[in-house]
Amino acid sequence: MHIVVLDGYTTNPGDLSWEPLARLGELTVYEDTPLDQVVDRAKDADALLYNRVPVTAELLQKLPRLRYLGTFSTGVNTTDLRAAARRGIPVCNIPSYCEDTVAQFTFSLLLALCNHIESHHGLLMQEGWHESVEAGIRQMPFIELAGKTLGLFGYGNIARRVAKIGAAFGMNVLAFRRSGETPGARRVSWEELLAESDVLSLHCPLTPETRHKIDSDALAHMKPGALLINTARGAIIDEAAVAQALHAGKLGGYAADVFETEPDLSGSPLCRAPRVICTPHIAWSSREARQRLIAAAADNLSAWQKGSVQNQVNS
Repeated sequence: MHIVVLDGYTTNPGDLSWEPLARLGELTVYEDTPLDQVVDRAKDADALLYNRVPVTAELLQKLPRLRYLGTFSTGVNTTDLRAAARRGIPVCNIPSYCEDTVAQFTFSLLLALCNHIESHHGLLMQEGWHESVEAGIRQMPFIELAGKTLGLFGYGNIARRVAKIGAAFGMNVLAFRRSGETPGARRVSWEELLAESDVLSLHCPLTPETRHKIDSDALAHMKPGALLINTARGAIIDEAAVAQALHAGKLGGYAADVFETEPDLSGSPLCRAPRVICTPHIAWSSREARQRLIAAAADNLSAWQKGSVQNQVNS
């Protein structure tokens, strides 16, 4: 079996071993694959593994040998699931590998908005003690989270861990999800979530229903000065609407690990908006999480080789 990894660098930049996959067949790993080279590199693959490479119906038509698709991710929004299903190709994701890492990162972003640690470090080093103290009192006052309300849009494994951290900080935790229980959080309607949250953190998948869910109307129903955190997918928010709310002072701050047009941010209005903290889609990437990711991808592929497909998302 020929196994091809199209963009292995983010999963394993060299600090981990590909051995769990290598023992399943002839493994070829590319650090990154430009779109114009995907067909050439994948044409002889029986199994194709990838993270962010778009797998479209057009691409699948050019890969007649392909029999298996495995993602190094939980999200599968870059894959045409129906086109793969029509070809009888299972698409298997990794539903559980980075919950603790992303929950930790979510609160890192929130605390960055609340405490301005990096800005104070810069002021202290460049301007001095008194200037930093003055800024902390006047220009960059801290926000205490105890007693504030944390709202969670979506309530999967990551959001549940975020809820526990929020509760440990003394926050009141709310959650909105379409169905199912929300242990550790009070389940509320969408309207209640927007109106009551001092901090709104996004943890839902990107679907046609959630695309631009945080738009100008949603923002208008949020508390003045509320903080918005996004470690889910960039397109869940309307970036222009969020930027406008930041410029107008409606939003107290926006922190995100994701963009709608990543990795090209040249057209994003958020890059020019005030009170924004952003990172390059790395919330998932602790060494521990990446190690689990490789092991889980190998488990998925091994199960399929043995005739028992697991974690299939296009059945």
